[in-house]
Amino acid sequence: MGRTAGATAAGTRERLLRAAADVFAERGYDGARVADVAEAAGLSNGAMYAYFTSKADLLVGALRAHGRRVLDELMSAASSSSIVDLLLATGRTLRRRRDAAGYLVIEALAAARRDEDVARPMRGYVRERIDGLAALVRDAQRRGELDPALPPDAVAHFCLSLAVGTALVPPDLHDVDDQEWGEFLARLVAGLAPPHRPETGAP
Repeated sequence: MGRTAGATAAGTRERLLRAAADVFAERGYDGARVADVAEAAGLSNGAMYAYFTSKADLLVGALRAHGRRVLDELMSAASSSSIVDLLLATGRTLRRRRDAAGYLVIEALAAARRDEDVARPMRGYVRERIDGLAALVRDAQRRGELDPALPPDAVAHFCLSLAVGTALVPPDLHDVDDQEWGEFLARLVAGLAPPHRPETGAP
């Protein structure tokens, strides 16, 4: 098997990334073989290595593609809604069952603890996600939607940690009532608002 007739390099790479997301989510990083990903994508091993140099490279590549889509969606949503609405809407979706790509970060983080070949690119990936989220926080602070005293990196770290944590405890392990979850998030997000400033002037 080689490149499909008429396929572009970009299209073939995208097909490999989608196949990698499915295979890693189903079998885990340790249980998946490069040959499994190549077969799922309809390519030979040799053809696959023209795009990715190793299994670790393939895992992080699939994760970056997924993370880029998610961050692009957040950036787009942030341009048309307040940060409070965006945080609440995103938070409500976290407890839902994820697709294969949504579990990639769990596989990558677990593999990074055991494999330095995964850990090296994962440090860059996590930094990119933190930087993107922190940029959203700074924009919201400039608009007066969030407390300007909040450290953007810390808020971004919390958001990323919450997303990873909810992926580790999916609804089939433990579910929570939608209304209760929404009420909790509303209380949490309210704590990020700018402090109330009492009005000045004559009573």
